[in-house]
Amino acid sequence: MTPTHFAFSTAFLLGLAGLAFHRAHLLSALLCLEGMMLSLFLALSLWTLELDVTSFSTSPMLLLAFSACEASAGLALLVATARTHGSDRLQNLNLLQC
Repeated sequence: MTPTHFAFSTAFLLGLAGLAFHRAHLLSALLCLEGMMLSLFLALSLWTLELDVTSFSTSPMLLLAFSACEASAGLALLVATARTHGSDRLQNLNLLQC
C-alpha cells in the first residue's frame, strides 16, 4: 500500500470513527460525513489519474455533485432542527414524538 493510499484510507476511517463514536451534535456528524466524502473524492481523483483512462474522469465530479447535495440537505435539516427543537443535539430528537 502506497503512502497516499494509506493517507486516504486513514482519513476515511477517522471520519467513520468520528461519525460512529462522537454523535453529540448534528453539526459534528455532518462534518464527519463531509470529511469522508472529501477523502473519497481525492482518492477517486488520484485513482483516475493513475489509470490514465478518460472514461473514469467524470466519476470524481459526479461524487462531488452528490456530496454538495448531501451537504445542502444536511444543512437544511440542521436549520430546521435548530428552529423546532432549539438546539442541534441528537439526543433531543425523538422519532416517536410528533
